[in-house]
Parts: sequence; C-alpha cells; structure tokens
Amino acid sequence: MAHELMDRVISRTTLRGAAFLLAGASVFLLASCREDMHNQPKFIPLRENQFYADGRSARPQVEGTIARGQLQDDPLLYTGKVNGQEVDQFPFAITEKDLARGRERFNIFCSPCHSQLGDGNGMIVQRGFKKPPSYFDPRLMKAPAGHFFNVMTNGWGAMGDYSAQVPVADRWRIAAYIRALQLSQTAKSSDVAAGQKLVSHAPENGAGVTSKLEAHVTDNREAK
Repeated sequence: MAHELMDRVISRTTLRGAAFLLAGASVFLLASCREDMHNQPKFIPLRENQFYADGRSARPQVEGTIARGQLQDDPLLYTGKVNGQEVDQFPFAITEKDLARGRERFNIFCSPCHSQLGDGNGMIVQRGFKKPPSYFDPRLMKAPAGHFFNVMTNGWGAMGDYSAQVPVADRWRIAAYIRALQLSQTAKSSDVAAGQKLVSHAPENGAGVTSKLEAHVTDNREAK
C-alpha cells in the first residue's frame, strides 16, 4: 500500500515537472519568434524587394495623384499665365491692405537686391554683387504683372526662385507693389482721377499711388 502511494506521488511529481518544462520551453520558443521594433516588417526606401516584378520597394504614385494642398487648378493664380502666356492681370482684387502686405514682403525679400525704390541698387549690390535690372527699365515697365509673379516663382538669370519663402498670394501682392513702385516714379498729375488730392512730396515707398493702382487693377479685371 505504501509502495503504491509512493509511486503515485512520484508519478504526479514527474508529470508536473514535465508540464512545467514544456510550458517553459513553449514560452522560450514564442519569445524567440517575436518581431521587435529593431526588426520591423517594412520596406526600406530605395532597397530592393523581390515581392514586386520590378524589384523596387518604393512604389510609383498612382497616375493623377495630387498632394494635399497642391491642387493647382487655377493657371493664372499659380503660374501668372493664361494659355501659356504671361498676362497683365491679377487673380484677385488688390486692396490697400494687399499693397501694404506686398510692401512689407518686398522690403524683406526683394529690397536687398532691388532696393526699396526698385532701382536695382540694393545693399548687396553696394557690397559688390551683380546688379539686377531696374523696375523702371522700359522692358520691365511694359512687362505684365504675370511676369513678376513668374520670376518670383521660377527665378530668372542670377536670381533664384522664392516659391519656398513666399506663398502664392504674397507673390501676387509683391507684384502689385512693384507696379505701385513703377507708378510712383512715372505717374503724371494728369493720371490722377478728378477730385483726388495731389501731395507735394514723394510718398513713402509708393504708398500714395494706392488708389490709382486699385483703379488700374479693377479696370484691368473688367477688361479681361
């Protein structure tokens, strides 16, 4: 009787031990099969991958894909052109507030080369860098507003583009202010509408030609 009881105890102990050993081994095996953060199941950019027929892990964009915020569905607004030609037209009405913003942006980004007067004698030119053309050059006096926007967007000659530094709307405001600078230096008293007051001194940074520019832009848009 005692021997049978002892055999049962030994058998149960052996079974329990075996169960514990099996459970421990299972945990060890499962732990060895896990995916840690240092070994992520992902495609590494520009690394070869045999899953696709072309062997590339980076996939081309679906045709017609447009990045968020990059839907440029207005050619005039985003290029300054209509049917591939630069136009003397603004995509939105220019107000006095827009001109003030344009002057501020111009003085920050443009005046170091072009000067605050727009004559091309900015501070870096005085320090020995190449002089840009004056806005009062006959060629630029005849240039459409879309030309100035296009130059800011894509660059011109030695000038790099400012598309990363200046948003689209501000580029148009700067173009409007450039037109204001041109008018401030070339306008005649006969250009002022009847009933408007003439000042006896040159307005600071061309601010006094705001009304004339607004009238010019409005008439231009209506003509288009």
